[in-house]
Amino acid sequence: MPTFCRHNRFIERCPICSQTLPGADGSDGGEQRRSGTPRREGAGASGFGSSAAATRRRARGAEGVRVLRHERAVADGYGNTLVPGVHASADAERLAAEIAFSAARLELLEAEPPGLYAAVRALASEDADAAARACFLIAYLSPTEEEDAFDAIRAAIADPERVLSVLEPEQLGPRTSHDPARGTQTLEAYERLVAQAGGARAAFMGEDSWTRTRRFERLFERLALRGLTRTARYELLVLLGALGGYELEADSLHLGVARGAATNDATMLAAKRVFAIGDVIHLERRASALADALAVELGTLELALWNFFSPQRATLGFPADARDEDVYAHARETLSL
Repeated sequence: MPTFCRHNRFIERCPICSQTLPGADGSDGGEQRRSGTPRREGAGASGFGSSAAATRRRARGAEGVRVLRHERAVADGYGNTLVPGVHASADAERLAAEIAFSAARLELLEAEPPGLYAAVRALASEDADAAARACFLIAYLSPTEEEDAFDAIRAAIADPERVLSVLEPEQLGPRTSHDPARGTQTLEAYERLVAQAGGARAAFMGEDSWTRTRRFERLFERLALRGLTRTARYELLVLLGALGGYELEADSLHLGVARGAATNDATMLAAKRVFAIGDVIHLERRASALADALAVELGTLELALWNFFSPQRATLGFPADARDEDVYAHARETLSL
């Protein structure tokens, strides 16, 4: 009977979980080969060609496979049905802290946005198109973790055609969607979308009958622009809702986009680890259950999961120690800490 691993692959074919199978370290594999059918003369290990050809076949099969290693705390018997993939109290504590940070960030965006965010909110009442474009560039480039998190973004807002063509990778934030080789192509695609709709207000308001969550869902689909990752699309809608005056509330994590796109989507990878399953439908259900239990907006989990897994934490221009104490206390209680 075929067995699937936690990465939703046959366990024998998974580059990670196959290492746990008997003989993966070569301790009994060689014995089986010695006692098995002899090789044909001139044949490789598979019996179908030379060893060099077999090596080439293995190399071709390994192309494109990336194994991302993430440090985990030592398992100490911790367990909670809301986060079945977390087996260490230290990991659960870190997840609770990231959820509290993400919740505080969303509250500050609504009530007292820092830095460039405040300027964008003020601009929204005067020039909706310019404010929406600024939100796009913030989400697309991502604030850095430097002292001035918005330095490159300000320059791009002032002269996007020139700046996007010369930006270096080190000037981009940890959640950036920008590929320097793409230049201004993604921005141009965004501009076409807005122009075809008749302006930012028309593009992002949608139908009057839409609920806040329905609007988020439909606009997320509409923003399927080449070069705009799931992370950037999600962040753009969060910013438009908080700074642009649009009625938006996340309906899901939209992990189905990450599954077929980049393999380095930290939110997707974290969700698989935290919820101990690879199926997107079940991931979304378990994320919703966790958000409900914590009494937070579902969108709070997007950044929290990203920071939980990513080797570089993204504060996105907010104080690194920002934390909603009520959410933090409730998260620790809910996660049995």
